[in-house]
Amino acid sequence: MTISPPNSIGLIAAWGRYPFVIAEALKAQGTIVHCIGIAGHADPQLKSLCDSYRQFGVARLGGAIRHFSRLGVSRATLAGKIFKHKVLYSRFGWLSLVPDLRTVLAFTPAYLTRRRDRKDDTLLGIIVDEFAKDGIHMAPATDFAPQLLVPPGVLTRRQPTKLEHEDIRFGWRIAKDLGRHDVGQSVAVKGQAVLAVEAVEGTDECIRRAGLLCRQGGFALVKVAKPQQDMRFDVPTIGIGTIETLAQSHGKLLAIEAGKTIVLDQDEVVRLANHHGIAIVAIDDAQFE
Repeated sequence: MTISPPNSIGLIAAWGRYPFVIAEALKAQGTIVHCIGIAGHADPQLKSLCDSYRQFGVARLGGAIRHFSRLGVSRATLAGKIFKHKVLYSRFGWLSLVPDLRTVLAFTPAYLTRRRDRKDDTLLGIIVDEFAKDGIHMAPATDFAPQLLVPPGVLTRRQPTKLEHEDIRFGWRIAKDLGRHDVGQSVAVKGQAVLAVEAVEGTDECIRRAGLLCRQGGFALVKVAKPQQDMRFDVPTIGIGTIETLAQSHGKLLAIEAGKTIVLDQDEVVRLANHHGIAIVAIDDAQFE
């Protein structure tokens, strides 16, 4: 086994810009970054930012663990989105991923014996536990880029209206209940009525569905962390794409949970929201207690 320097870390990268932001933050701190890119999700351009880069299929858990072990990695982090519906609900299900033996053994309780459920927290927790068995411990990616978590306040020029505040309060309770059951993180509302609820399809599809159902536009999207949120994975995240989708769907408000929501490229997100007249507000959970 290669002994990695104490300032090295493993990065497991999935889809989106988030892995790039974390890799850049780690390198700026002088950290050696060994990256595993999830095939079909991670952008291979990450290779140019990291000290080592190798791709593994999402169901090649044993290979990924052995790779980090050979490099002497003892600390790692997860960043990016895994498209659960594409990975697990394709025509032949999880067998189409050609899982290695360690993956089969680890996920048997969820997929063969059905002794465990298939919630996001359950499945990601299995992955984290398997790495830990080999001495590789996962840390929240936000530990390395805490500036991504926004404090309470209005980020944009436009302030929410009184009616929009009522929608935020209404949507907040529903989104928190959804999160408690690990259903999703977002709910689209207007006039204290639910338009769309996020499930396995993700935030952007939830927004698009709300736009189709509310042709007059002007709806709000409320996105929160789960009450039992594990900051090591599945942290609520917004970025430029979120604002673009809201604008295309004629949404006018985005409410997020302060201190527990990642905002990527915040300056550009705010600029784009201002351009489209979209209000972004970060809410502290204590405001609704």
